Amino acid sequence: MWFVYVLLCKDGTFYTGSTNNLEKRFSEHKNGKGGHYTRSHKPIKIMYSEQLPTKSAALKREIEIKKWRRSKKIQALNLIKSP
Repeated sequence: MWFVYVLLCKDGTFYTGSTNNLEKRFSEHKNGKGGHYTRSHKPIKIMYSEQLPTKSAALKREIEIKKWRRSKKIQALNLIKSP
């Protein structure tokens, strides 16, 4: 199984990635060993994850989500809950 995930970073930005081990990858991001972006924008939590059957499907979905504007990510993925 593969996952696409969206992290919330300390500065309020989002980071989108894919992996076959979500917990391990999040730990790598938090410890500065993940993607280049998360080394300077410290991730604080996983806001969204989606399970996909293949690496190819996960990468396609990751690219799709990365193309979205922030407002669409928030709305489509329910990243921020309204009070």
